[in-house]
Amino acid sequence: MATETTPKTVLLTLGRLPKSLELARALKGAGCRVLVADPFAWHLSRPSNAVDKCYQTPPPAKQQSEYLDALLTIIKAENVDLVVPVSEEALHVSLLAPRLPERTQIFTNPHGVLWDLNDKYLFNRLAQSAGLPAPETHLANDPEAARLVQTTPCVFKPRIGCSGQKMQMLTPDAVPEGLLSDADAIVQKRVFGRELSTLTLCQDGKILAHVTYEGLVFSGTVAVCFQRVEDAPQVAQWVADFVAANRYSYFLAFDFIVDQDGTPWPLECNPRLTSGIHFMEHGDLAAAVCDPDNAPPVRLKAKKRFQEGHTTLLQVYGSVLKPKQMARRAGAMVTSRDVLWSGSDPLPFPVMTFSSWPVLKQVLFGGKTFGEAATLDIAWPAGFPEANATRQARAPQPVRTEQAVSAADPVNAHET
Repeated sequence: MATETTPKTVLLTLGRLPKSLELARALKGAGCRVLVADPFAWHLSRPSNAVDKCYQTPPPAKQQSEYLDALLTIIKAENVDLVVPVSEEALHVSLLAPRLPERTQIFTNPHGVLWDLNDKYLFNRLAQSAGLPAPETHLANDPEAARLVQTTPCVFKPRIGCSGQKMQMLTPDAVPEGLLSDADAIVQKRVFGRELSTLTLCQDGKILAHVTYEGLVFSGTVAVCFQRVEDAPQVAQWVADFVAANRYSYFLAFDFIVDQDGTPWPLECNPRLTSGIHFMEHGDLAAAVCDPDNAPPVRLKAKKRFQEGHTTLLQVYGSVLKPKQMARRAGAMVTSRDVLWSGSDPLPFPVMTFSSWPVLKQVLFGGKTFGEAATLDIAWPAGFPEANATRQARAPQPVRTEQAVSAADPVNAHET
């Protein structure tokens, strides 16, 4: 086990996203040995000098059992002290908890808790049970959903999903036939107002770090240029009340719409990292992740605007036929700091196109948004039988596929 004089070995279970790189840099700066596991052989974090070694794993969305076995092999071989899920793979990774060596901790909630928070229907019920405002929401196949959609604009979306996939806006006079028969989806009353997002790091119901931010430029429904906001204290209070109600720990992220009366309405919870990590000071962040019980509050960086520059630039070019929109996006781009660039870790920025090619090729040639391309192989597919069982048992067994692959393929990148 790592001690005060022995650096922790930390395994990040995804490397392809800027938030992975941000966390790797923070942990490396605190003296940790940083490993990255990702189904992609090449990814954004691989060229970083903050990463000591990379591993390629099977994709959990299609080969969950093999994926978990691969992670466990890495954990045992590298004497990993701490496993930190980064994105949509967290639902899969959480199933490892009972199989981990005694020395190894996992920085995420138990699988059942993650499921309840990820499930948009169950999350809505959790918010209501805590006495907090939440928009009217029904299962799509509930007769109440049909009633609601006939009286007010609504949103149709999967219970478990990300990046706005399969989301549809509904009005009383425009409801596709057969849409409301889907038990794996919800119908939610549409709220109009200001869209805000949050990222919170908490421990046993107490807030260690919090940031509220809003998107300035989007790729699909994913913000690629964003700014910190300080004029919505009611949003931070909603989060604090929700966290305290069930004494939550680890990273929790929420999407809100604040209506004209100032009421924050939560749309969904993502119990994982989001782009909000780019606002957090590295030293404080690393301390909170490595030792949350004894960590001081995490300070925020002075800079208030950040962007994924390459993606933001694509959105600027994409609006060339809309001069006002192009000017607005360009203005946001030139006033925001790039999240990839670092003078002490310069390589990820210039080789981004090459290292992110597994994602970019799906966007350029497959018609996917960046959010879809980055998460299709790691998200929890609705077709998994265990996904249905989980709603009752809240503890699905790992999905086993007939196809077998080797446990884990090490990638020779910055080995020490």
